[in-house]
Amino acid sequence: MGPGDRLKQPQCHEAKICMWVLAELFQLQGWESDPRAAILLDLYFYTVQFSREHSFSREQSSAFFTIVKDTHEACVETPLPNVEECYRYFTELLFCHAIRRPPFSIDLFSQEQLVLISDYVVNTYFRHFKLYKYAFTPQIRLDISLSYVGMPEPEPAAELAGELGESVTAPVPPVQEEEADSGPTAPSESPRAPLREYISAQLCQEMAQLRLAVEEQLRASEEQFNAKLALLEKVPNSSKGGGRGRRK
Repeated sequence: MGPGDRLKQPQCHEAKICMWVLAELFQLQGWESDPRAAILLDLYFYTVQFSREHSFSREQSSAFFTIVKDTHEACVETPLPNVEECYRYFTELLFCHAIRRPPFSIDLFSQEQLVLISDYVVNTYFRHFKLYKYAFTPQIRLDISLSYVGMPEPEPAAELAGELGESVTAPVPPVQEEEADSGPTAPSESPRAPLREYISAQLCQEMAQLRLAVEEQLRASEEQFNAKLALLEKVPNSSKGGGRGRRK
């Protein structure tokens, strides 16, 4: 190093979690700009971290990671509420790896590990189930089209004008002298107007009742699920001290 060379001064570095391996494995390289990729990467990273903190073997880590991944895929396969089905599927996957009954199940996890995994997934995933559902599933939009019995169908030009929000000008026949001399006439009301107003009022009433019914059903489902979570949280107190369950 010459006398004119300058030593590089130490710089401040901010610690960051290195998640490029998981990002490349699951093609989530755009996690910095894609919220869905960032959520998935976060879910997968903490799943692996949980396995390392509890000294899971390679087989146990692989099985646990697959259980979380399959549960999430079952959650986002439909925009409809399916929390009970997903929770049932998760418990089936978990017990399938905790009971020795070949070729249907293996005793890969002990009872203590079974309780740890169940508590972790319930507290980190199922308590935020609606957020995962909202982030990964499309919104449902209801489109209603009406057809009036006994009424002539609207012309295609009128329908196109209604969809595009533009006015379509029809050719105007020549005005005769008698019509030109007469004064302005009042616009005639469409014969469909009363029927359209009546149907709109009925639809609004039915939609309000349907919304109330759906909200009550969602509230009942959420209360049932919270009750199941409360029962599940009591399991560790009663199952501690149990040995590794094997069944021949």
